[in-house]
Amino acid sequence: MNDIPKPQDLAAGIDWLARARDLAPTIAAASPRIERERQVTDEVMAALHDAQLFRMTLPRSLGGGEATAMEVVEVMEIVAAADASTAWCLGQAQGCCYAGAYLAPDAALDIFGAPDAVLAWGPASRKAKAVAEGDGYRVAGEWMFASGSRHATWIGAHCPVYEADGVTPREAGGRQVVRSMMFPKSDATMVDVWHVMGLRGTGSDNYTVDNVFVPESRSYRRDNPEDRHVDSALYRIPLLTFYGFAFAGVAMGIARAMLDALIALAATKVAGGASAALRENAVIQSKVARAEGKLSSAHVYLIRMLEETWETAQRSPDFPLEQRGRLRVAITNAMDQARQVAEFAYNAAGATAIFESQPFERRFRDMHAVTQQGQAHLSNYEVAGQVLLGLTPRGHRL
Repeated sequence: MNDIPKPQDLAAGIDWLARARDLAPTIAAASPRIERERQVTDEVMAALHDAQLFRMTLPRSLGGGEATAMEVVEVMEIVAAADASTAWCLGQAQGCCYAGAYLAPDAALDIFGAPDAVLAWGPASRKAKAVAEGDGYRVAGEWMFASGSRHATWIGAHCPVYEADGVTPREAGGRQVVRSMMFPKSDATMVDVWHVMGLRGTGSDNYTVDNVFVPESRSYRRDNPEDRHVDSALYRIPLLTFYGFAFAGVAMGIARAMLDALIALAATKVAGGASAALRENAVIQSKVARAEGKLSSAHVYLIRMLEETWETAQRSPDFPLEQRGRLRVAITNAMDQARQVAEFAYNAAGATAIFESQPFERRFRDMHAVTQQGQAHLSNYEVAGQVLLGLTPRGHRL
């Protein structure tokens, strides 16, 4: 295992895509075992850490890479084509790396200093709360969907804050204060709930804590610039948006792998009642071309919108509402088009696709687990459309 990277080690010039491509065969070979054991294997985790991919979006001050949004998407695509669960865990952990830009520097080093450091978290149930006590908070509750938690070293918990007398502190806009609390995984009780149809290898378990004290230095208000210690372009992008384009990369990677697998199959498979290989079928020819157009254009549009967003983030912490709306269109469209391409590839492969030994059925299930997540919901188009029509959406964060 590598020593803790020095800030200059990852400061610039890292080809993250090349590192991901180098690991892809190892990840793909482990994919059946990842599915079977419902977690990323120790060997794949070690390889990811050796390539420092879990440090890709950490601040440079912590030995991280502060990769661009565009690099994140393309790394997610490469890894997801090899194994979707591994990509999902990696993308989730990259969002957790935002904590390194918001926490007090000493606390951030405690959490992310080890070379195999991984922070995991998930959304709270209604039972979650943090009660102010001295120089910190007393935390209790239950949280869900902690992807990658089986290899995590620290756990985060997003908590509504209460004063000791029950008063609820409010932000300037009137919302109750919510802080993200960090504590060692040993302080949490993990609950094995992850028996699911897709993304089985993410081990996205629930977790509970009971009366755990968290110092204020190990907590922060998400996306609040007043709490941000590292003010670079990456951390100016809201975390919800980060997860949107990271998970879009996962969806596009799955679809790319399925379309490529169909093209390879079409060269040799002769369907029942046919006299020639699938690739000689005019319907297949047309639909493969259309699928390629859907997936490639979705990728290009998302990257273009991210480049515009990145340019804005380098200049200013404020994003025009219209730009945020267009980026949300690009994210949702990428996931929607990827789903359509995956469904086409699965259907076109015929009975071949239902066998576990073939490269279709697990990816089909993984895709439909990915697109059940809120970032892929078609209701996102409605909110983005309101923005494009000059309206201000209510109760929704773009």
